[in-house]
Amino acid sequence: MRRSRTAVAIALLGAALAAAGCGLGPGGEVGEVELTVTRDYGTEAVAELRVDRATESDTVMRVLERNAEVVTRYGGGFVQAIDGLEAERSGGRSWDWLFYVNGVESTVGAADYPLRGGEAIWWDYRDWSAAIRVPAVVGSWPQPFAGGYEGRRRPTAVECRGGGPACGLVRRRLRSAGASLRAGGDGTPQGAIRVLVGAWARVREDPAAAQLEAGPQVSGVFARFVRRGGRFELLGLNEGGEPARRFGLGDGLVAATRRHEAPPVWIVSGATAAATRAAAALLDSAHLRGHYAVATEGGGEAPLPLR
Repeated sequence: MRRSRTAVAIALLGAALAAAGCGLGPGGEVGEVELTVTRDYGTEAVAELRVDRATESDTVMRVLERNAEVVTRYGGGFVQAIDGLEAERSGGRSWDWLFYVNGVESTVGAADYPLRGGEAIWWDYRDWSAAIRVPAVVGSWPQPFAGGYEGRRRPTAVECRGGGPACGLVRRRLRSAGASLRAGGDGTPQGAIRVLVGAWARVREDPAAAQLEAGPQVSGVFARFVRRGGRFELLGLNEGGEPARRFGLGDGLVAATRRHEAPPVWIVSGATAAATRAAAALLDSAHLRGHYAVATEGGGEAPLPLR
């Protein structure tokens, strides 16, 4: 009888350990999670919470609550304040806390977003009067290319639209970042993150990229290409969505957007081939991290929106 009870106890212990490993209960560690908290489109750091250890039961909200002073609303599903900085409405403008996982705006609340390890979480406090939705950003580089988004690793397809040497540079930078590259164009696999490389006259033919011409309220990108004298020029916008700077013909753009629920589309473009090549050179952490989108300017970068 004693031997039988011991066998039953061992079996129950094994079942409990197996359940914990499958995510029932606290769960085991799934790896490191990167957490960044900023304000005003990434221009100012609120908290430098770079890395946290996540478990199978963790969500975006739980990781934030363990590392910052958080006030929630609507039953704990949405963030009202982080470290005393509260959402507010004033003078017809609205400021709120919004978050991205691997550079993609979430379609579910932070309390319902499970983590699998390796994610880059970015909370930003911003005025969303000009763009209530910014579906994708470039500031979590090398994500989403290294780890995918929405819990799945995704292939990356570079679509070269007359980009010339810029296309090769983009492929090299993506490969170094850990992207799983696939053929672009007609060979683009379903669910792939697309990267469009080329002068704007060609890139704008893509429906996702064409959203930029409708302004940030549609594309989420605070830049537009405008036709002037038979050619395109890159125009930088401020936080209100208003024109703030006209860039030179040699200046390019790196931005990300998303059309409906399709995979994110990155845009590496400019008015000319030289501008596109300059934009491709921005594909690294030094130029992209912490920015919604970036334009080239004088050999450096100009974060967008412009202040």
